[in-house]
Amino acid sequence: MSLNDSFSGIPTFVITARSASFTDAGERLGISKSAVGKAIARLERRLGVMLFHRTTRRLSLTADGEAYLAACSGALDEIRDVENCLTSKAHEPSGQLRVDMPVALGRRLILPVMLDIGQRFPGLSFMLTFNDHLIDPVEEGVDLVIRFGDPGNHQGLIARPLTQQRLIICAAPAYLRRNGTPQTLTDVHDHACIVSHRRGQPLGWRVAELGDALRIVPPGTHQVGDGLAMIDFALAGLGLCQMPLCVVREHLESGALVSVLSAYEPEPLIVYALWPKTAHLRPKVRCLIDTLIELGEVGKLE
Repeated sequence: MSLNDSFSGIPTFVITARSASFTDAGERLGISKSAVGKAIARLERRLGVMLFHRTTRRLSLTADGEAYLAACSGALDEIRDVENCLTSKAHEPSGQLRVDMPVALGRRLILPVMLDIGQRFPGLSFMLTFNDHLIDPVEEGVDLVIRFGDPGNHQGLIARPLTQQRLIICAAPAYLRRNGTPQTLTDVHDHACIVSHRRGQPLGWRVAELGDALRIVPPGTHQVGDGLAMIDFALAGLGLCQMPLCVVREHLESGALVSVLSAYEPEPLIVYALWPKTAHLRPKVRCLIDTLIELGEVGKLE
């Protein structure tokens, strides 16, 4: 049996099932009542089941017909949605775009991109949340999530790498003058540290030693759940912090912060875009994803 034979008669069946009679279905399809009946009979022979109860007064689906209709309707509706999406690619993105992103990186790298898109497409509106912990975009009703590091195997999500970021341990010069500059990972435990936290526990730092990737848990002197606030703590001379280079670069260049323990810098961390699996991406989501991928490929998200 060819692929075409496998799908033969399905559109006719769906329209007939949604009609009151073969006559009504024929009018909707632009063919005769007899042609509809023959098409349904061929489909029933191929499947080996009866799809309709036929009486002189009404047409109704059998149990097998109900099950087949549910499957066929869903497939045809999804194909129609994809076709609508493909033929509307030239249309401007519009509607509300919901994005969740890390606090510091989101403001530094992603927000400027979204502001530019908003200026180009006035039909777009934004609902933005800044959150340093991974959320479930399906549960939260979010179109796109931006996150650091391995996204893991999140069922129902697509993950696309956008760029990578170096992780820098740094501190204010005033803090280092008072407390000395750490030279080894062991030295970290003699210092005040500014760390993120989850469920009341300080989160570790990624480091590398002799080529091996490690995680260390520095003293959680200051546990701060906001990336920008962590930088403010470091600028105030309250301790060491580890942050992506993009969010502390200007402070390193100005001398407000100083990089330390560079010999233990880990491999760069990948930044991902995650979104719910779907048969097609709406233009508003595709626009942002395509823009971020393009900027990442030319090094403008670093």
